Amino acid sequence: MEDDDPHDEIERLEARIDELVAKLESCRKFILVSRIAIVAGAALLAALLLGAIRFDATEMIAAVAALLGGTVGWGSNRSTANEAAAELAAAEAERKALIGSIDLRVVPEHATLHE
Repeated sequence: MEDDDPHDEIERLEARIDELVAKLESCRKFILVSRIAIVAGAALLAALLLGAIRFDATEMIAAVAALLGGTVGWGSNRSTANEAAAELAAAEAERKALIGSIDLRVVPEHATLHE
């Protein structure tokens, strides 16, 4: 890849950074939904066990499923978010290094642009 134009590589990295940012946002949304499922499942299970609502096996199964499903969803998306955050940091560091390696020129200002 050393023969590639740094501008092309920077453009590729910026596209990858955008993908990773979108992936992180998606993970955050799924984590929020998972947390809501855990809280709802725990509340329903507590209400069933404490007699606040009439015991029903179907509701008990739904409460346990919400607890387990929420826990699995939360853990899975948290792991994915951590991996994406690490990839994002690496891509941003690589982009920064590439930008630093470009020989930038200062363009002088002209007194008048309409000469």
